[in-house]
Amino acid sequence: MTSAHAVLVPFPAQGHLIPAMQLASLLQAKGFFVTVVNTEFNHRRLIRSKGAEWMRSFENLRFETMPEGLPPSDRDATQDPAALCDSIRKTCLPVFRRVLGKLAAAAEVPGISCIISDGVMSFPIRAGAELGIPVFQLWTASACGFMGYLSYRELRNQGIVPFQDDKFMEKGLLETKVDWIPGMPNIKLRDIPSFIRTTNKDDILLNYLGDEAQNCLKATGIIFNTFNSLEHQVLEAISSTSPPTYTIGPLSMLSNQISKNQQISFKPNLWKEDRKCIEWLDKQEKNSVVYVNYGSVTLISEKHLEEFAWGLANSKHPFLWITRPDIAMGGSARLPAGFVEETKGRCLIAGWCAQDEVLLHPSVGVFLSHCGWNSTLESIGAGVPMVCWPFFAEQHTNRRFVCVEWGMGVEVDEDVRRERVEEVVREVMEGEMGKVMKGNALEWKRKAEVATRVGGESYNDFDRLVNDILGYQGSAKNC
Repeated sequence: MTSAHAVLVPFPAQGHLIPAMQLASLLQAKGFFVTVVNTEFNHRRLIRSKGAEWMRSFENLRFETMPEGLPPSDRDATQDPAALCDSIRKTCLPVFRRVLGKLAAAAEVPGISCIISDGVMSFPIRAGAELGIPVFQLWTASACGFMGYLSYRELRNQGIVPFQDDKFMEKGLLETKVDWIPGMPNIKLRDIPSFIRTTNKDDILLNYLGDEAQNCLKATGIIFNTFNSLEHQVLEAISSTSPPTYTIGPLSMLSNQISKNQQISFKPNLWKEDRKCIEWLDKQEKNSVVYVNYGSVTLISEKHLEEFAWGLANSKHPFLWITRPDIAMGGSARLPAGFVEETKGRCLIAGWCAQDEVLLHPSVGVFLSHCGWNSTLESIGAGVPMVCWPFFAEQHTNRRFVCVEWGMGVEVDEDVRRERVEEVVREVMEGEMGKVMKGNALEWKRKAEVATRVGGESYNDFDRLVNDILGYQGSAKNC
């Protein structure tokens, strides 16, 4: 039996579970025993999506569960973020202590070497401190997003946040420049994670995300799913005031490099994948398809859905549009009258897909995205330019870096208009600007490949992480 044992605690949402499982595959490939602690709600969703056999099929990996404190539900949708964060903060520490006690009593698993917790959950830091176990925070979003959340405290101190009245959008206050955030020059308030957009000083997500980013600085180390050349300035600024940092991304590419001989897929999709997406793409011409996916949390109004629909239709390009069952505000997504007839033969609408496979397909020419971090990294890994429409959180920060710093995207205004959607799709698919963005996207893909191959910065940082965990193992108490 292996002697190293990592306990991974992902935040209970699709975008956080994916990188946690990618890291689990990497640690397993290095000989670790891994326990993944999911909430009961997400564990049931995984069983429905992947099957109970999948959950039992891994060697040296087991799943444990704990309640997150919300009322029981079997709804196949992401839980309300504010209610979820509030409940995690209030209820999860004692139940996690019980999970650790159960693992300590299990003769069939090694003693715990480390805890790797999602960066937006700090209760494992407290539990680890009580038991003498090192705790590493896995920050699953961008480093620029992390720095944005760290800035919340100073934005409060300066009296900028919360806003004084609810007219801040109309007054253009979000265009205010912020010139003091380390590693992020020339950004504006609109580029900072969106939970600052409130007049309520007690707003749950404003306080929760700001606090949890600060709490990461109390961990043994912080793991970032990014690569150094992509976010060099921000990473340098973070490392100057934080515990040891490990830049080991893109995790999807690193896990393909290190764990490529594993026979079992670690993809933890919470919705069932529709395989006809790939079959449809196989029939399309190279670089001809607009791929549209707003991620696992975004909610879209009926009006915006209609504007996107007609913008895509009027672009005259074929498109693959992923619309989750729970994507529409207040009910099911309804496409406008006449849309299906107008786009017949050049449109496929599906409920969910294997996004990494879709983006790597040669027929995909652009990704219309909410700019979630997994989506952004997968777009970089495929060398596909982006049309950006962020929904919330650090997606706004990612959008700014994709469009301004990395030169591989263009944005759609938050208040969507079909004319703008058509315009930017045509720009990327047909125009000179699109050629430049495609070239930049391919260059970032090359740099990501260099970072994650043997001897690359991310590859070496992962080795350093493993060695540091094993070094701490000797001094940790057996809980």
